[in-house]
Amino acid sequence: MIPIDSIREKNLDIYEYLESRQILAQYKKAKTMILSGLVQKYDFKKRKPKNEWVYQFRINQKYRAFWYFRHEDGNNIFIVTTISDHQNF
Repeated sequence: MIPIDSIREKNLDIYEYLESRQILAQYKKAKTMILSGLVQKYDFKKRKPKNEWVYQFRINQKYRAFWYFRHEDGNNIFIVTTISDHQNF
């Protein structure tokens, strides 16, 4: 696993989505745990097709965060693009 230096959200709509579903605290806890290196609990997976470099991690039993890596100035940046009910994908 590539070491993660920071986690960013692509847009602020992600926070509105999390607040409306009352999972913002769970998302922030997942971010903290991932940054500290405890990734096995959050079920990291590479999405298919695997050549597109899109990954997911679990926020809770129902919701997933979709993300990709960006390398900037020697840092590995984790960009969260969407949060979704995993049954829709």
